[in-house]
Amino acid sequence: MGDVLELDAVSVRRGTKTILDSVSWSVDEGQRWVVLGPNGAGKTTVIQLVAGRLHPTSGTVTIIGEQLGKVDVSELRPLVGLASAALDQRLPAGETVIDVVLTASYGITGRWRERYEELDVDRAQALLEVFGVGHLAHRTYGTLSSGERKRVQVARALMPDPEVLLLDEPAAGLDLGGREELMQALAELAGDRRSPVIVLVTHHVEEIPPGFTHALLLREGTVEAAGPIDDVITPQHLSRAFGLELEVERHRDRFSARAARAGERAALPAS
Repeated sequence: MGDVLELDAVSVRRGTKTILDSVSWSVDEGQRWVVLGPNGAGKTTVIQLVAGRLHPTSGTVTIIGEQLGKVDVSELRPLVGLASAALDQRLPAGETVIDVVLTASYGITGRWRERYEELDVDRAQALLEVFGVGHLAHRTYGTLSSGERKRVQVARALMPDPEVLLLDEPAAGLDLGGREELMQALAELAGDRRSPVIVLVTHHVEEIPPGFTHALLLREGTVEAAGPIDDVITPQHLSRAFGLELEVERHRDRFSARAARAGERAALPAS
């Protein structure tokens, strides 16, 4: 059993559609996981489950020792930092960057009447500095570039000092420079032993930062493979998950994948 996150035979259904089908997965302290798979594989649904924002149709979800359905989720959410496109849309465009980060302390998305100590402000500023956006603290959130917003979101997710950090497609929509700046920051975070457990969702192996230790590969709502990253990110597993014969390479702790050349393609492995 995972000592941080545990999915046991979890299924999620909406009407007649099965989004996840009997998924089991466990995450232990100190691990850095990437959740990978094609569109519709169930990646974001997994993140919603372990963030306590969705309950399974069947099976059990355990977050830091507490089972969903048997605990007040408002008590769990400060322990789970989340950065996602859905959250980005809820953050007020007119809020200053420093306030966007500070409000995570209360689990809210807009400054109201709450009060913050100087220690809180110092922590928020320090987190912005870690991700190279400290100089933007007094800019309004809506004026930032996509890359700057992504890094502010990660700083915000870390503000409550969570035990788990969930990053749902953090590099989506970034240009090459923005992606590589974010990858460098996430690699440093992954390499810091003081960092929480990290779970990152992506469609692309090129967006896996160095320092990630494990991978969960999903295909059509089921687990194609899960475990140490080198055992999962293989041509065989990726080809089966994405339905295309793929070549996979690793260079300086970064992965890349491309379609196999026509003369080198073989039949896809059997399910």
